[in-house]
Amino acid sequence: MRLQTVAWGVAMVLFAASGRAQSPAAGRWNGLDVNLGNLYRLSDAQSRSISPENFTGEKGKAGMAEEGTGKNAARDLGRGWKISPSVRIKAGSTFTLGEIAGSGAIQQIWMTPAPIDRTRYYILRFYWDDETEPSVETPLGDFFACGWGSYCQINSLAVCVNPGSAFNCYWAMPFRKKAKITLENRDDRDMVLYYQINYTLTDVPADAAYFHAQFRRVPKLPAKAVYTILDGVRGKGHYVGTYMAWEVRSPGWWGEGEIKFFLDGDNEFPTICGTGTEDYFCGSYNFENRQTHCYQTFSTPYTGLAQVLPPDLIYVPGQRFGLYRWHLVDPVRFEKDLKVTLQALGWMADKSGRYLPLEDDIASVAYWYQTEPHAKFPTLPPREVLALRVQRVERPKP
Repeated sequence: MRLQTVAWGVAMVLFAASGRAQSPAAGRWNGLDVNLGNLYRLSDAQSRSISPENFTGEKGKAGMAEEGTGKNAARDLGRGWKISPSVRIKAGSTFTLGEIAGSGAIQQIWMTPAPIDRTRYYILRFYWDDETEPSVETPLGDFFACGWGSYCQINSLAVCVNPGSAFNCYWAMPFRKKAKITLENRDDRDMVLYYQINYTLTDVPADAAYFHAQFRRVPKLPAKAVYTILDGVRGKGHYVGTYMAWEVRSPGWWGEGEIKFFLDGDNEFPTICGTGTEDYFCGSYNFENRQTHCYQTFSTPYTGLAQVLPPDLIYVPGQRFGLYRWHLVDPVRFEKDLKVTLQALGWMADKSGRYLPLEDDIASVAYWYQTEPHAKFPTLPPREVLALRVQRVERPKP
């Protein structure tokens, strides 16, 4: 009887605690992690937005510009009529797209650069709190999973690319003290950028990690070398996505290589090992359309082969591919360190049934969340390595 009484008492305490946790009186919702299931809930979070019409995001300060790229077009209309819809970023300069003070999270970013074919020269950097080293450093096009300098539509949850060059991302990016986003123009000509950074000012949970993204490129992978997507990560966090811009240099199928996640002190062998490149990107059998015998592009909420250039061929040197894989429901978690690699591996062209290590042109962006401070990123490749070469495709002879 006494044991039953104690058990009943414990149960009542747990029930009461549960009720308090769910009660509105226990604290209002911070407005983060919005989805259809909680969209009806009220919050004290404050919505703000930075654009060329309001560089500071201040309340009641948008649409006030008297100077801007639209001044001439609005000369008969005056202030408030699209005076400053975009910015012109000088060649060789870095422009601060936005600085935010306080606690909150970036929730959506839209950008449309011109020209789109030179986005490898436009370097995005994100800084959280008091950082002097960026947590995000990547060419603009690659960050939005569109790295080959030409339009491709992407219909995913984390990134959308819409006609004609509309880059959108929905990664949640919390910060506790401040946030800063810059764009460096490494081109030898000026560029024009329309953009909007939508964010909220609110409390951030104690267990919220910081968003990171890192670009790498190897124009020609050495023989029998393994491509490194990410290395040198120190801290606790989780890996959430991969974008790859891949140009094949050999005839035949190129996607046999395994992805490997080395977690928390793994040495020669990883904890997680995939079974093939197209398998990691959630495809199968060479991404081949069995009716057309060409590569079949696709774009889904979590993964895609969004770009094949040119699209009407298969298994030829010089073809270019854009692939993404978002770990939105299956993040790869690590406690202290992380390394991610991918083999460049194909089939022998003579159909001998042997693997062929490849020497392809591979670029990537790795996306992850982690605690700060983070390890300093490797230096970005120089401009001549970032540049996209003229595509040369060896079309089969009739």
